[in-house]
Amino acid sequence: MTVKKICCIGAGYVGGPTCAVIAYKCPGIQVTIVDLNQARIDAWNSDNLPIYEPGLEDVVFARRGKNLFFSTDVDKAINDADLIFVSVNTPTKKTGMGAGSAADLAYVESATRRIAEVATSSKIVVEKSTVPCRTAQSMRTILEANCRENIRFDILSNPEFLAEGTAITDLFNPDRVLIGALQTEEGLKAQQALVEIYTHWVPIERVITTNLWSSELSKLAANAMLAQRISSINALSAICEATGADVDEVAYACGRDSRIGPKFLKASVGFGGSCFQKDILNLVYLAEQFHLPEVAAYWRQVVIMNEYQKERFVHRIISTLFNTITNKKIAVLGFAFKKDTGDTRESAAITLIKDFIQEHARVHLYDPKVEHAQIYMDLIEPGVADSKAQVEKHLTICSSAYEACQDADAVVVVTEWDEFKDTHLDYQKIYDSMHKPAFIFDGRLILDAPKLRKMGFKVEVIGKHNLAGTA
Repeated sequence: MTVKKICCIGAGYVGGPTCAVIAYKCPGIQVTIVDLNQARIDAWNSDNLPIYEPGLEDVVFARRGKNLFFSTDVDKAINDADLIFVSVNTPTKKTGMGAGSAADLAYVESATRRIAEVATSSKIVVEKSTVPCRTAQSMRTILEANCRENIRFDILSNPEFLAEGTAITDLFNPDRVLIGALQTEEGLKAQQALVEIYTHWVPIERVITTNLWSSELSKLAANAMLAQRISSINALSAICEATGADVDEVAYACGRDSRIGPKFLKASVGFGGSCFQKDILNLVYLAEQFHLPEVAAYWRQVVIMNEYQKERFVHRIISTLFNTITNKKIAVLGFAFKKDTGDTRESAAITLIKDFIQEHARVHLYDPKVEHAQIYMDLIEPGVADSKAQVEKHLTICSSAYEACQDADAVVVVTEWDEFKDTHLDYQKIYDSMHKPAFIFDGRLILDAPKLRKMGFKVEVIGKHNLAGTA
């Protein structure tokens, strides 16, 4: 089967960039990305895309209106397509059975039922969202129960392995493309059709074909193992601070071991993003459902360590500032969960600012890409702050790092944006504008601490024993 038309249901962080790149690399295939959110589709059709990713604008603007389209007409796109990506949100459930760990598959089920209801010809349906193992079976059951004469649905799993901030680079030159299928004649034919799309630009040796369930579990497993490495080095960072070891030196020494390698051994205030915590909790829930409590406890500890790292950093800030930050001005640099993205999901900044507000500090925040409305939305969520009035009383969103740091008692670097490095910002200017003693807390290990100390800063760096102001 040759795929000529693709539909992607869901215009978010996965569906938008992924299918835009497919359109870019496969000009002979028509790609339509659909979403029920009119404002989001309008943004995709404008000059101000709803997602910030380096290189994304170039890809979208090159193909939009040619073989790349954005629409709210879901039914037409489904009917026209040969292959349909289901790329909707799968948040962690907040209530009901499995709350706090299980994925909420309501959007996946809704999209699957929509396909079954409106399709008038056979389709390849590709599970693109990150989902618990065996979700494809539920999708298959729904589709088969609604099959009509001469219409069949083949299910594939094609998880994404994108890192936000480098998504376009990852899509152009992926480590691997994983495609899972039922091991039937029809399933293997559908799998090959998707293989042929990716091999327009991906070397065939990087395209891995597996059974359906291995593909689903591989996505959760990969993210869990990456998050585990971060939590491991963060656990060691606490020991480094207590013993006088330097976490950068420890990470470098460990990373030189070819069996370990250097990647994901950078200590920080904690990991965030849409995938790591959600996928680990999915794995925890899966283990619990299969009565594997020791396995569930093992993976849950990765999340516990991540939360501990945030709490530990806040405690270090408060204790260094003479055990109180009441009415003190804290400049927070960064709100996105990592640099080169506007995504704030599970960002460490949310937890830190929540704690600062509860301690009655005056928080002045600057982030170069996160919209003000998103910041307030994240901080006013239940359990984060009592009300918008409380947040607005304690939080000021600034237009530059210099504005945020003016008259501050302390500067806290939370996101590793390049512009926050001491090679980009004039920290002497910042020091001169601050209350004295001027404290700076580096939660991302991006600053030259000795250089800042020479200016007069009292510097605290995560994973390092240095007491504020010492050499």
